[in-house]
Amino acid sequence: MRIDWWTLALQTVNVLVLIWLLARFFFRPVADIVAKRQEQANKLLSDAAAARREAEDVRADADKMRAEIAAERDRLTAEARKAARAENDNLLAQAAQEVAKLRSEADAAIARDRAAAEQAVIGRASELSADIARRLLERLGAKVALSAFLDGLCQELRALPAEASEGFKAAAADQPVEVVTATPLSNAAEERVRAALREVFGASPPTAFHSDAGVIAGIELHGRNTIVRNSWRADLDRIRVELGSEQHRRES
Repeated sequence: MRIDWWTLALQTVNVLVLIWLLARFFFRPVADIVAKRQEQANKLLSDAAAARREAEDVRADADKMRAEIAAERDRLTAEARKAARAENDNLLAQAAQEVAKLRSEADAAIARDRAAAEQAVIGRASELSADIARRLLERLGAKVALSAFLDGLCQELRALPAEASEGFKAAAADQPVEVVTATPLSNAAEERVRAALREVFGASPPTAFHSDAGVIAGIELHGRNTIVRNSWRADLDRIRVELGSEQHRRES
């Protein structure tokens, strides 16, 4: 087999020319088109990735917003429940105070009514006692009654401290010792009183006689600074005080 080197050289030149022409007019434009398409594809991929990231950011923001809304809702619900409980406790406390106030007022009203009833009973008992005393005195007679009360008065005068006794002795004409009885005394009865005072004090202090129906029965001696009483008014006053003290102890 004989090789034609000229033909081989021409064919080689033709191939090289063809390759140059293809590279010049075909491969380069195709490469440019491929590069542009690759660039566009990369841009599309980049845009898609950016869009995906943006969507993920939006979804994350939405999730965060939902979480914040849920937290705020829970906080508001808790505050509303707390406020409702506080208001309920306040209403219960006010109701309890009102009930306590009403109970206290009711107890006070009952105590006042009881005290008024007891005072009325005491007053009625005092009136009955005074009426009974007057009837007994009428039966005893004024002379006997004066004698009994005067003896008791003298005993109380003898039991006085020295200072009080001296006060009665120092009575002057312008400020005499007042002798108070339920009814006016006769001259003889007044003289008996003076004699009894003279026996007690060793001298006769100036005296002035007065009558006061409130004494009921008995005799009272009113000095400048001292009052000595042996009368049913004094006894009734003492009984009232004792009953009042007993009532106060029961209430407290």
